[in-house]
Amino acid sequence: MEVVLADALLAGGGDPCALLRALSAPLSAERAEALRLLLQRLAAAPPPPPGEAEALRRVAWEGRAARGALRHCVQLCGPPLAARLARDALAELAAGGGAGAEAAVEALVAAAPRLEEPALVAGCVAAALALVREEGGGKGEEEAAALVAGRLLPALSGNGAALRSVWEGLLGGGGAPRAGRALLALSAMADALLPGGPPGPALDARLCPRFWRVVQEGLTERDGLCRRRARYLLKRALDLSGGQGGELRCPTDGGDESSLFWWSAEKSEKLQQFWETYILIMETLEGNQIHVIKPVLPKLNSLFDHAISGEKGCWLFHPSWHMCIYKRMFESENKTLMKEGVLHFLELYETKHLPNSLCFSEFVIGPLMDALSESSLYSRTPGQLMGACPPLGTRLQKFLATYLMLLPEEEKGSFLLKFIQKMTSRHWCAVPILFLSMALAYIPACKVLGTEGLHALRDVLQCTMITHQILLRGAAQCYLLQTVMHLTDVEKVSLPEVSSFLLSLRPEESLRRDTMLWVELCRWFQENDRCFKKSVTSDFEHRETSSLCQYVRSLVGEYLKTQASETGENCFMPDWFEAKLVATMILLAADVEQMRNKYSEKSNIEWIELEAFLNPLLDVLMKLGSNAYIPTLKTDKSLQLLLKLLQTRSLKCSNTQDDGVLVFIWKSLVTPLESILGFLLRRLTANELSTVGDLDRCDLYLALIPEIVNLCLQVGWKKIPSIKNFIFSLTNASIRNLQETNCEEEPKLKEQIKKVASMASLTAVCEIMDRKPEVCLESLPSVDALKRFISFSQYNEVLKKPSYVEEKSRYVYAIASSVLCEETTSQGWGKIVARYVCDQWICLRFILNSFPTLAQEYEGTSEISLSTVERSRKILESALEALTILPSDQVLAVFDCMKVLVPKLLDSAESLCIEAFDLAWKIISSLSNTQLIFWSNLKAFVHFVFDTEVLAVAASAKGQAYAKIKEIIFKLIDMSTLKTGVFNVVLSHCCQSWIFPTVIERSALTNAFLNAGNYCELIIEACVFGTVFRRDQRLIQDVNAFIENLGEKCAANVVTESTNRDDHYVRVCAIKFLCLLDGSNILHKTFMEDIFIKLLDKDELVSRSRTRYYANSLQHRIKNRVWQTLLVLLPKLDQNFLCGILDKVFQAGFGNNQASVKYFIEWIVILSLHKYPQILNKFWECFSYDEEKLKTSICTFLSVLSHFDIVLQNTSEKKPALKKALIVVLQWCFNHNFSVRLYALVALKKIWGMCRMLHVEEFEALTPVIESSLQQVENMHGTGNARRNWQRIQDHFFFATFHPLEDYSLETIFYTLPRLSELAEDEWISIAKFDRLTDVCLPPTFQWYRSRTELRDLKPSDWSQQDMGSNSVETDSQTEWTDVQKKIIPWKNSTPSLDLEMVFQDRATKLGKSNSRLIVVASLIDKPTNLGGLCRTSEIFGASALVIGSLHYIQDKQFQHLSVSAEQWLPLVEVKPAQLVDYLQQKKTEGYTIIGVEQTAKSFDLTEYCFPEKSLLLLGNEHEGIPANLIHHLDVCVEIPQQGIIRSLNVHVSGALLIWEYTRQQVIKQKEQK
Repeated sequence: MEVVLADALLAGGGDPCALLRALSAPLSAERAEALRLLLQRLAAAPPPPPGEAEALRRVAWEGRAARGALRHCVQLCGPPLAARLARDALAELAAGGGAGAEAAVEALVAAAPRLEEPALVAGCVAAALALVREEGGGKGEEEAAALVAGRLLPALSGNGAALRSVWEGLLGGGGAPRAGRALLALSAMADALLPGGPPGPALDARLCPRFWRVVQEGLTERDGLCRRRARYLLKRALDLSGGQGGELRCPTDGGDESSLFWWSAEKSEKLQQFWETYILIMETLEGNQIHVIKPVLPKLNSLFDHAISGEKGCWLFHPSWHMCIYKRMFESENKTLMKEGVLHFLELYETKHLPNSLCFSEFVIGPLMDALSESSLYSRTPGQLMGACPPLGTRLQKFLATYLMLLPEEEKGSFLLKFIQKMTSRHWCAVPILFLSMALAYIPACKVLGTEGLHALRDVLQCTMITHQILLRGAAQCYLLQTVMHLTDVEKVSLPEVSSFLLSLRPEESLRRDTMLWVELCRWFQENDRCFKKSVTSDFEHRETSSLCQYVRSLVGEYLKTQASETGENCFMPDWFEAKLVATMILLAADVEQMRNKYSEKSNIEWIELEAFLNPLLDVLMKLGSNAYIPTLKTDKSLQLLLKLLQTRSLKCSNTQDDGVLVFIWKSLVTPLESILGFLLRRLTANELSTVGDLDRCDLYLALIPEIVNLCLQVGWKKIPSIKNFIFSLTNASIRNLQETNCEEEPKLKEQIKKVASMASLTAVCEIMDRKPEVCLESLPSVDALKRFISFSQYNEVLKKPSYVEEKSRYVYAIASSVLCEETTSQGWGKIVARYVCDQWICLRFILNSFPTLAQEYEGTSEISLSTVERSRKILESALEALTILPSDQVLAVFDCMKVLVPKLLDSAESLCIEAFDLAWKIISSLSNTQLIFWSNLKAFVHFVFDTEVLAVAASAKGQAYAKIKEIIFKLIDMSTLKTGVFNVVLSHCCQSWIFPTVIERSALTNAFLNAGNYCELIIEACVFGTVFRRDQRLIQDVNAFIENLGEKCAANVVTESTNRDDHYVRVCAIKFLCLLDGSNILHKTFMEDIFIKLLDKDELVSRSRTRYYANSLQHRIKNRVWQTLLVLLPKLDQNFLCGILDKVFQAGFGNNQASVKYFIEWIVILSLHKYPQILNKFWECFSYDEEKLKTSICTFLSVLSHFDIVLQNTSEKKPALKKALIVVLQWCFNHNFSVRLYALVALKKIWGMCRMLHVEEFEALTPVIESSLQQVENMHGTGNARRNWQRIQDHFFFATFHPLEDYSLETIFYTLPRLSELAEDEWISIAKFDRLTDVCLPPTFQWYRSRTELRDLKPSDWSQQDMGSNSVETDSQTEWTDVQKKIIPWKNSTPSLDLEMVFQDRATKLGKSNSRLIVVASLIDKPTNLGGLCRTSEIFGASALVIGSLHYIQDKQFQHLSVSAEQWLPLVEVKPAQLVDYLQQKKTEGYTIIGVEQTAKSFDLTEYCFPEKSLLLLGNEHEGIPANLIHHLDVCVEIPQQGIIRSLNVHVSGALLIWEYTRQQVIKQKEQK
């Protein structure tokens, strides 16, 4: 019609130019469409006269904005108009485009095919490529690129001159666009680049390596559209190759032997198979679901079989294609898929003999290591025990070792170097860096790393220091050192380089003398002693001496040399780096020499080398006291080295005196002792410390004093008098310096520094007297003066900021270096003042602890009028002030002082004490995110607040302080849920102080334990403590457990301080505390009874708060912990208390409890009845309740009767009890519930066996009935499920193996029984943890420790105790039997299969339904909404039954909302996922076809599949689909054809589609039959 109208207008309109102008101005969408149509008709008409043609050209240009008309204008007007359009369009684009850019591109699209001028063609190509290359990423740029790729590039492809230019621009050099844009363009140009005709000289993308690289890059892009375009190009190239046949080979890229793409007519079938499998895998990966992808992974193995030539042992297909698959998996958002991909790749070199390829090495260093940085991949598999190495860790070790061994020798070093450098190129978390370091350490020894590799490993060491996980950090350092020893070519590295690496290791975390790692290092040095590369500065001319000894000699000599420019009095302290290095190398060389002498079996070791190492140091030390002109720098260095040597730990031996090296060092260093002490005394007291920088020296001198005292105690008792004289002089001089008064308004720096040094000296003296009482310094006269001075000093005295002129620059630039942490930090005057105040409190702490009466006996003082209480109050007020002015890391001494003061003031100044509690807690809570100083502060805070005397005084008054302490208890518990280990510190201190008080007083033990009763909430909360951790927290715990299990093999376990911060240690500590209590002690007895009652109340509270709870929920865990604790306390309770409390235990048994809780309740009842048979009458009352109350608990009490032989062990009159038991049990043997009948029969078998043994005559009449019943149970149930379940319950550990008396142990309660009852693994507390916690020790005579071997070796049974009512919630792994409504017929719980089918048919007839033979199995689905919808759909379309995994779903509100009562009209069958294999096999024997709804390589299209009448439809899980173990049980897989990008439907929707298709086909068949 439009064509007729257009022709009519042109024929009747007269002048076509006028008609065109009328349409062009103004131009609208409708007019543009009409213009396009008219131009199209004019172009199809005969050529117009010349004048009219010119007019038409002018009008066409005026209408150029009508984009659809341009092409016809150009076709009508020819190349001149095309050239004019192109010039204007290029000018528009050059001017910036803007809103006109789209019109300009449309103009170029129209003009491109008719362009003839080379310059214009080149300009169009350049403009198109520029738009495609735009990297802005904005919406405008993307739209322009899409327009160019979709319209302009195909148009240019039609121009022969432009096509090659476009091709070169897209796939040429550095100016090529990124992969996404390139794929966009290549897809649009596919017709030109992959021509469908016979092979010819035309451009063919298949022959360009760069084209295939872009396709590969696109296959692994994160953008799904890019991947789709890449697959499109790959399929297009394959279809073209298959259709054309012939030979084709893309040139090699980068000199590789294998080509990126090739085709051969002879091998077309094999090639087709390879590429079909490849594309199947790539498309399957788009689903991003592991259950879909896992079945396809075996096909990846077949790809390698196709890709490798067996004859030549080389790659037929370039390995980069395989790497695309792995990279796609590694970059998946699904972590499970990522892990599966990584594990599959790491298995390659174990299962395949792959030819070497540079591509593989690059892939390992790149995408694989990027994937390995994901911490979650290192999690344990569900079946692994805690403490086992995760699968990825094991595979990584094997892969790296195997791969490196297969590499050519010349490539090993470069590969390893790149691998190690990659470990430093990004921030790695603690877990990946640990397992990568472990994998490096497990590579078999080979010499492949040189200096560069050693430096790279040192850089990795720095990466390990980032994490706060000290144990993981230390373990990684150990493995990196082992890597150096295994992989370093010692001929390429020098001893200085090795020693520099060793210095990067932290002695407190990895390398220390008392570890196996140190011994291994010594052995490595011994074996390679003369092989190290000679250093440029070394001169090892003595060949008879080892190179290590020569190096250490020169190292010591160079260390103690000082340059003339560095000898000034005011030079700065040297860095500790050199002293650590020299000390470490001296010890290493000495231990290596000792090892060498040991192997040579020398009996007398002369220590010649060690003496040579120490002589230069001893020379300097001997001159310190007499030569005042030794350069300051030299004295600093010698004292630093001395300190490091004195801090050395002994080797791992039974006695320190057996460590020959250490003893020799000690004996050597005793010689210059007087000289050292004289020097220290002079420097500390003779006004020689005058600058801020000198405070670092003061720290060094004071750090030496306790080490010298310890040295004298070890090997130099004769020097003790010298020590006492030194302490006497130092104390007196320091007090004099501090007592000096300065009349000047602004004190000088030198004077203030002297005061700081003097106070620090008194602090050192106080700490020595406190920690080394064996030196007996208290008898010195100066101690009395010290006590008087400290007692009446002004607390929190602040030093005024000094005036300084000449010292200004030095003061501002002063560097302070802490001796302990050896870090350099700029030190301002505020820090100096804080240190001065802190030292005052350290001295006061010593005075308060040593002389608690303060200074009352000193007469003539200004403070004599003050009483002890007033004096204490004044000091406490000063302590509160100190807490506000001191930094958080310097308040420990203040806390300790408050611990002494608060008990004396709680009665008279309670508000002040509460203020102290609040302020101290504020400091602790503010430090919770500070790892370094938090724990020491927390410990001091706990010692203060939970001091025995503080707790006792607060409890006796029962005032605000008592309430405040309880408030702090619960605040600490709350903090511990976020910061693991907080509760451990509190509980450990309290348990030790309550049961092992340190104060030796007659009433101390009583008073201390009274605190346990007054603060019993602490023990109760500890018994049930434990948080449910996040996945990342569980991972850290698992890896920590793995490292701890390595024991001494990993030096970090020896070196790292055991912190006991595992949450399990809270419960372990509480349980060990309870185990130490004595039932004969009245205080202990009262406390245990109180705890028992409160734990029962807590259990009742949990039960009331949530009557229905899931297995392994927090409620389940708390109840389980409660009953574990009650079981521990049970043997210590007396009869009167137990009789009174047993009703509560029975009441708990009536509740809905998970299996593990039931076992503990039953165990407690059995033990109670065994110990006190008199309470049996109370037990019989439990069976007298009505059936409604007993339906959820009767199995609990029947289980007790199954151990009736234990119950009656202490009873003399057994026959009456047996008679009663038999009567009770026989009643329940006829219960309608099959589960109850099973438990009753187990009990009956036990009781009847006891009757037979005791020859109970009263039951002779019942003998035939009972024995025939038991015989029928054993023999007459055929081969059905009833007999299987009877056998299972008899084999269950609780009835077959468990012995309530012999198995009573901590291991059974806390590890074995939780494991056998399938409690979550983080609830299993191994007995090793009870051994490791040494804070509270059990006596050696403690007998209830380990389970019997028979029970410990059992595996969890497949029978799980179940007697819940229909209103209880259960998990799939728990229940077998349940009371059910009549309309629901649980599978394996009623009639045989044929009868079941008849029931269905009969029911369908009564309901007026068709006799459908479709069974819908939804056992794998766990969402109530999906199940409810399926129930409704199945009922509507007349399915014969719906199979679900658990019947509790029908009680769910969401299920009922979606099912709209369909469950009342549809038979429901309960088949748990674990039973599906048996169920499917059974249905197969009945003639059913098992149909899976799944996408597989061989699945049928739903539209083409014909359903058999007896069809069983198996639906997969929402996330995982149908598990791999069920796939091979399917007869056929059916998939729903899809057109979209998203590759999965909701499982209910999928099921509904197949149910309808089945119904539709059956309806058609029925109509045809009629």
